[in-house]
Amino acid sequence: MPPQHGAWAMLLLPYLAGLLSAGSAWPDLPLLAAWIGGYLLSYFALLAVKTRRPARYRDQLLAYGLTTLAAGAVVLAARPQLILYAPVFALALAVNGFFASRRDDRALVNGLVSAAAATLILPVVASVAGGSPWDVGGTFTVVLLYLAGTVLFVKSCIRERENKAMFAASAAFHAAALAVAAWIAPVYGVAFGWYLVRAAGLPRRRMTPPQLGLVEIVSSLLLLVSVALAA
Repeated sequence: MPPQHGAWAMLLLPYLAGLLSAGSAWPDLPLLAAWIGGYLLSYFALLAVKTRRPARYRDQLLAYGLTTLAAGAVVLAARPQLILYAPVFALALAVNGFFASRRDDRALVNGLVSAAAATLILPVVASVAGGSPWDVGGTFTVVLLYLAGTVLFVKSCIRERENKAMFAASAAFHAAALAVAAWIAPVYGVAFGWYLVRAAGLPRRRMTPPQLGLVEIVSSLLLLVSVALAA
């Protein structure tokens, strides 16, 4: 299993936000299996590209590839229109592959692209429920703002801890995100007000990764509560 624990929140948060804002249907279950399987497959595929040793990860690629294919086939059989999302996900994966090939997968741009790709599951969930992806435009925006902000925030706390420009960029982004989110729905003001406080104050405290993980668990739950109230 991948050691990137934060990736699970990035996977599940948009999916759950989609269910809260768009409703559910039975294909959501195989969709979740395909979504998780696709992440596991992409993780090891990108690792194979990065290390240039695909044979080393053959078992993982086979197991997760077959799982994703089987679950995805069920979803597409029920909702054939979902194939229209494939080029967008393929583009995001190509960007991730480019950075993996350069062994620069922790680059800021790569992280932001991953956040955008994760958020794309939200309109997919809306389409599975029989709605339009435009129906969840507001939810999509706030989830994307949160995940993109988290990429900046975590970098300012760990790898770019001494980078004043990264800290300033994170704080400025969260201030703008607060304004946009509150405009979409006032209820988001509480969550994004907290995100701004954490972005401006916590990097100075030199928190450990486990501590940051707990902060992000609370932050993710706060966003889901906000989505439920705004729905």
